Amino acid sequence: MSDYDTQRTNMVDSQLRTTDVTDHRILKAMLDVPRERFVPASRRGFAYMDQEIRVERDQTGADRYMMSPMTLAKLVQLADIGKDDMVLVVGCTSGYAAAIIANLADSVICVEQDEKLVEAASERLEA
Repeated sequence: MSDYDTQRTNMVDSQLRTTDVTDHRILKAMLDVPRERFVPASRRGFAYMDQEIRVERDQTGADRYMMSPMTLAKLVQLADIGKDDMVLVVGCTSGYAAAIIANLADSVICVEQDEKLVEAASERLEA
């Protein structure tokens, strides 16, 4: 088991399960999707910390962030996504939320205004 696999398991066990994320599909998705692949290389060491991670400065000069794992898991749980649902992700930044949601829904559509982020997220999601 790699260090990232261990960190991912610890994230689910200590950050998600302990904060009332109870949907087993979300827990499994967050165990299966390697968050470190969606984090810029210079910040991969922070991939599994319960904090936002700056992904990029967009074309307008605004910093763009990935949500903390706990925040994302709770929001996805509140959305109550079913296997037949089509989900729209607005502002997909790195594509991580879309990757998690893709494990729960029939289809996911992402919109993003920054072309550089679209390209990077598309590459990550294809991989």
